[in-house]
Amino acid sequence: MKLTPEQLTGRSRTHLLPLPCPYSSNHFLQAQAVRAFQALQQSAVKNGFNLQPASSFRDFWRQQLIWNGKFNGERKVHDDHGTAVNLTALSSWEKCQVILRWSALPGASRHHWGTEIDFWDPDRIPENQSLQLEPWEYEQGGYFFELSQWLADNLAKFDFSLPFIQSAKKIEVGREPWHISYLPLAELAEKQFSPDILLNAWKNEDIAGKTSLIEHLDEIFQRYFV
Repeated sequence: MKLTPEQLTGRSRTHLLPLPCPYSSNHFLQAQAVRAFQALQQSAVKNGFNLQPASSFRDFWRQQLIWNGKFNGERKVHDDHGTAVNLTALSSWEKCQVILRWSALPGASRHHWGTEIDFWDPDRIPENQSLQLEPWEYEQGGYFFELSQWLADNLAKFDFSLPFIQSAKKIEVGREPWHISYLPLAELAEKQFSPDILLNAWKNEDIAGKTSLIEHLDEIFQRYFV
């Protein structure tokens, strides 16, 4: 399916259908991705896992809220060890680089495409513990390690991948073992996306650090875009 610029940048939902989830009614993917994820879920159930989406489609304005909140010091920005980073002494471009390690730009998130899912297993998280979406939860000793291992062995059978772990391109984005991508549609969206489409989506929008981002946009696409 060829996406419009508005769909690619999360400014339209017309490419999406609901993804049924017993824990939230706020999950959406493209129709083909919904069917593929449901097939993956059914296989996971047979192997003892309750595979569920923690996040799926995220629109432009939600990503904008996250980005601006981090840039302006209203949301936590963390390093690779989960420790909060103090941004107050950093230049605008230095702030952008620290944030880009873990957060996509508004309009440039793969979650806009309706092909991406952050997963978890609500049956495996301890009572009174909230989901953090940090690597330690999915690595050895973490709640979701066994599910992560099973998925690593089985995702390809359902045309999914782990883009922030298995990417052939050398990028500077942090490891996201919770993020899976439906490749048949994501690869099409990636080929259609471009800096010009992103810049057009930013017109008349408040994007924190916009001047620095525009100045370094080609570099951003090389270093941080999967």
